[in-house]
Amino acid sequence: MKTTECPKYLLPYRELWERDHKEAILAWWREARFGLFLHYGLYSQLHRHEWVMMQDKIHVDDYAKLVDMFTAHNFDAEHITDLALACGMKYVNLTTCHHENFCLWDSKIESFNAKNAPCGRDLVGELSEACDRKGLGFFAYYTFMLNWRHPYFVSRSENFPHARPNYPDPEPRYLFKEKEDFSKYLDYIRKIMDELLSNYKITGIWLDAISAWWALGEEYIPIEDIYAELRRNHPDVLISWKQGATGTEDFASPEHFFHGVTENVRRQYGDAGANRALRGFEGNRLKHNEICSSVQQGTWGYCPKFANRGVNELKALLDSANEQNCNLLLNVGPMADGSINPVQEKILLVVGRGM
Repeated sequence: MKTTECPKYLLPYRELWERDHKEAILAWWREARFGLFLHYGLYSQLHRHEWVMMQDKIHVDDYAKLVDMFTAHNFDAEHITDLALACGMKYVNLTTCHHENFCLWDSKIESFNAKNAPCGRDLVGELSEACDRKGLGFFAYYTFMLNWRHPYFVSRSENFPHARPNYPDPEPRYLFKEKEDFSKYLDYIRKIMDELLSNYKITGIWLDAISAWWALGEEYIPIEDIYAELRRNHPDVLISWKQGATGTEDFASPEHFFHGVTENVRRQYGDAGANRALRGFEGNRLKHNEICSSVQQGTWGYCPKFANRGVNELKALLDSANEQNCNLLLNVGPMADGSINPVQEKILLVVGRGM
């Protein structure tokens, strides 16, 4: 959505905003320090893990039956934004669409969405509007290069095993056969990201998963062209893709700590993948970045079998991130009904008040 007047969260930077919208957003970003991450989707109905479709090898049509359970009757944008403010957070990031491909907005491109579920609501619209009204930035997580439902996403391979669940029998929905088929997926993501960014007030688009870049690279992913299109159509929107692909992202957001290329990347993705990882890291490492982490150790979606991390550990993580010239994006996964677990809410409040 094109910005026509200064957003409330940018009012302290209004003079700069009137001269240069993007510079004002980046100035705000450098002072933001703390944000709320929300992993919510169909996987939340099972209280297991956001990768449950992959881990349990659930076929596409069987997984889609979770839509019938998705009511989100306690997803409350007012409460979520009040909680973020009470924690001293300056922005909220919602998983608008995770790897399962279930969209939390009223998409006209993807019918597999919350509006068409028993929920019958546009959760992205509700949360983005509440953030805008209360002076919070709003970021949209989008599963850019990992999609277990779209028929033309790439097949799993030795160096990209997460591309598809490892089904013991073929998945009839999957139609990818050759590299040219992937162009159909690229057309899809271009259209759906444009829809998302055109219809809602969004500070930044937060792309996942960078492992696809390490595995596939430029041969499959014309990332410079995609970035150029995003910037041309949505010049005020920040772009991030985890550690970064080209180093031209507005910020990087690695998980748990800021790091460069490791031997794990080289072992899994070879020298080409390691060189791609190095390019992204080197281009972004001197910027004001972000570290994302979760209240529950080992999961992003709500899963009661995983323990909550201690308040002191999370306070230290926030301090460490800020000392490294990074914001901390701290995640909780709403439960099946859309509400935040009360214990995790208290943890957030104690960590935030420690600021």
